[in-house]
Amino acid sequence: MSRSAFYPLILASGLLLLAGFLGNLRPSTAAETAAAKKTPFDLEKRVPWTTSKLKGSPEPLPPYKTQVAFPKLKFDEPLCLAPVPGQDRFMISERHGKIFSFANKSDTAEKDLVIDVGTVVYGLACHPQYAKNGLIYVVCLNDAMPPHPEGTQLVRYHVPTGKVAADPASRQLLMTWPSGGHNGGCLRFGPDGDLYIATGDASGIADELQTGQDLTDLPGSILRLDVDHPDAGKNYGIPKDNPFVGKANIRPEIYAYGLRQVWKFGFDPQGTLWAGEIGQDLWEAIHIIVPGGNYGWSVQESAHPFRPERKLGPTPILPPIVEHHHIDFRSITGGFVYGGSRLPELKGMYIYGDYDTGKIWGLRYDYATKKVTEHRELADGNLRIVEWGQDSHGEMFLVDHIGGQLHQLVKAPVSKVTSDFPRKLSDTGLFTSTKDLIPSPGLVPYSVNSQLWSDGAQKDRWLAIPGDAKIEFETITYPGAIPGPRPGFRFPDGTVAVKNFSIELEPGNPKSLKRLETRVLVFEQLAGNQEMGDQHWQGYTYIWNDEQTDATLADKNGQDAKLNIKDAKAPGGQREQVWHFPSRAQCIMCHTMPAKFVLGLNTIQLNKDHDYGNGKVANQLAAWSHLGLFTEPLKTPPKELPKLVDYRDQKASLNDRARSYLQSNCTHCHMRWGGGNAEFQLLYDLALDKTGTVDVKPAHGAFGLKNPALLSPGHPEQSLISRRMTLPGLGRMPHIGSNVIDQEGAKLIEEWIASLKASK
Repeated sequence: MSRSAFYPLILASGLLLLAGFLGNLRPSTAAETAAAKKTPFDLEKRVPWTTSKLKGSPEPLPPYKTQVAFPKLKFDEPLCLAPVPGQDRFMISERHGKIFSFANKSDTAEKDLVIDVGTVVYGLACHPQYAKNGLIYVVCLNDAMPPHPEGTQLVRYHVPTGKVAADPASRQLLMTWPSGGHNGGCLRFGPDGDLYIATGDASGIADELQTGQDLTDLPGSILRLDVDHPDAGKNYGIPKDNPFVGKANIRPEIYAYGLRQVWKFGFDPQGTLWAGEIGQDLWEAIHIIVPGGNYGWSVQESAHPFRPERKLGPTPILPPIVEHHHIDFRSITGGFVYGGSRLPELKGMYIYGDYDTGKIWGLRYDYATKKVTEHRELADGNLRIVEWGQDSHGEMFLVDHIGGQLHQLVKAPVSKVTSDFPRKLSDTGLFTSTKDLIPSPGLVPYSVNSQLWSDGAQKDRWLAIPGDAKIEFETITYPGAIPGPRPGFRFPDGTVAVKNFSIELEPGNPKSLKRLETRVLVFEQLAGNQEMGDQHWQGYTYIWNDEQTDATLADKNGQDAKLNIKDAKAPGGQREQVWHFPSRAQCIMCHTMPAKFVLGLNTIQLNKDHDYGNGKVANQLAAWSHLGLFTEPLKTPPKELPKLVDYRDQKASLNDRARSYLQSNCTHCHMRWGGGNAEFQLLYDLALDKTGTVDVKPAHGAFGLKNPALLSPGHPEQSLISRRMTLPGLGRMPHIGSNVIDQEGAKLIEEWIASLKASK
């Protein structure tokens, strides 16, 4: 499974493949699915799929979309965007330390390097009198791994008059606070001229250090500093009207507290401070921050009890303005109140977004009654919204962390008619007999090498490509991951990936098999250029009725169902299992752009034999090439292409089984930009010492382990990757899409870690 073997999957003639395909046909094995027995698939000639009804949307599409605002500008993992006072310019910081400046000119802007800080940057702000004093403020991490008592630093640099670049020698350290997972870092100057800073709770998970309600320390707060009038012995001053000045055993820098991880805040024209707080288990929140305000963490998560037994701070808990359940948002990015003229209908609306789902929402707030008068979704997409910026005219720009570009909202075309979107599985055009799960002509059955754990469910899969459209090959470069490009598939407009979930209510008894849901991912090629970011997959799920005759489109917010599973080890011989039908937003949390959206449709998963019924078994890549599903036949025989292994196959090596398991179950999050809130990658063909796991201290808590590492070779009892797979509740991985521990998978990973040679 070498990395170099990945790349021969390119366009070329296919005579060699055709001969190999015909030679590989052989009688089917006993491992047939029920669907395969009923519907043998013709391997000799492609049948076009012409019955698709999955077009449009079941709900009206949002009224806005995003478009690139500065076409010539692109940055490497940008995180912070700050206006330059007195100039119609912005500064923007990249995650790993470079800060650039550019003019607010959409078509001609070019970036100029201001400084390379040389370490991770989480916050950036220009002094209100920048035109006179040239001062910029940066929140960065020192080189020590978290947690560290002085791991997060507020520093200041000076840009000489008439220059763009800052003087590195002008660096001045103003203050530090602990790092430890949630480091905050957002910086904004308020209308009062003071500097406001979000610190984060510096804890890994569940506020294990209990900093949220503790005012003797700085984490879990928003701070307010006077950077122009330093106090004796400090490089900053404490505003005399800070809410806790003069209070015993309280840090006077604190302006508000009880905040887990404020990821971006901003002031509106009235001077009101708005903040987006990233939640833990279930809730994301928007707050209006007031002096001395207590926002509940970690006694509460947003407006809901979290650890109510913990000690409260000195002021009462204030409710959020609005909150989002994790069915819609997973990592909220606070924004601004729109004050521009380009979209006058949005003026006065607070606009914000979500990093994981790409959704953009807006609300209107009545300051007199302190009530939200309007709250709605404005746009939906696949951008990683990591920051919002606002120019002197009130126009707003959002920063895409992955694509590295700045975008703005524009009006979307009127959405397609949605009244005829299929509400029943039988109306989708996917099956000729829904009751018997017989696919329509043209649907291609497929299987994968390494299954994603789905709480014991069995799965059947089909790929539906409209008409005679074909799959293209493309190469995608993931900077910082595996050197060089990785091959992938680009599917034609209207493609549908279908996966049916069934579960045995009595494990081991096929007669107890019950269909639960059929999920579909529908691909729509967005207008514009053909880069990966313009692909749009929308997920829907259809829930099977008790009669098992049809399935109904689930609500966009998803829902839960309770299953009664026979289990001799459970009290009364039966246990209750909660099955979660995902929301539309949750589908996209795993089916991400870095993971190429459809997780099982790639070379390493499809490079396997599949039972096509009628006694025929063939390699899927060869079969697809033979049928003409690709724009050009394969150049390289599948046996020479990389593949995952079935991690349940005892004949495969322990290392290949474990790495395949991690690839299929973890990598869609734990890869660069995948959404996992940790600095490591689990790509199967990345050398283990390059994954960022070996002997690396965890950034999000120890979970009861002594001397833990993410992965401690030879020591599964000290390895957090193994530990978190077996947690019964909070902190278990995977934390999306599963309610049941994968005992077999956990045992595999434990055995694999134990087999690794211990570090010296």
